[in-house]
Amino acid sequence: MAKTYTIKEVAEKFGLTISALRFYDKKGLLPFVAKNDSGYREFTESDLNLIHTVCCLKNTGMPIYEIRQYIDYCMDGSKTIPQRKALLQAHKAEVLRQQAQLTENLKEINTKIDRYNSPIAKELIDAQVAFVKKEKAELQLANGFRV
Repeated sequence: MAKTYTIKEVAEKFGLTISALRFYDKKGLLPFVAKNDSGYREFTESDLNLIHTVCCLKNTGMPIYEIRQYIDYCMDGSKTIPQRKALLQAHKAEVLRQQAQLTENLKEINTKIDRYNSPIAKELIDAQVAFVKKEKAELQLANGFRV
């Protein structure tokens, strides 16, 4: 037998606030959610699948207006498959670009952590500070260090 979920249950399931779900609804991201005779939203399993997609797109940085466009395409049925595919391919490319940037940034963070874990960390940092102070002094610039 089919089951429905309350907004509270859906919020808990997706780690969202009730106000976030209401915001998504207000922004046109949940046109598929029906309301009962009392005006309360009743979420179905298929609604949860689309909300999962909305959350995925939001969590990967897709702007609200593009998520709304994607949902609008979904509401128009199979005739919009090419548009959905194009929108998701463009988003995928952006996610991959961000992922590559994060990978590069993580390398720098790991380099710093490795330096601070080194048995000669103090000597390395002291030498770096001395270099910067000397460089700034030669250029007659303030160095900003408090040591």
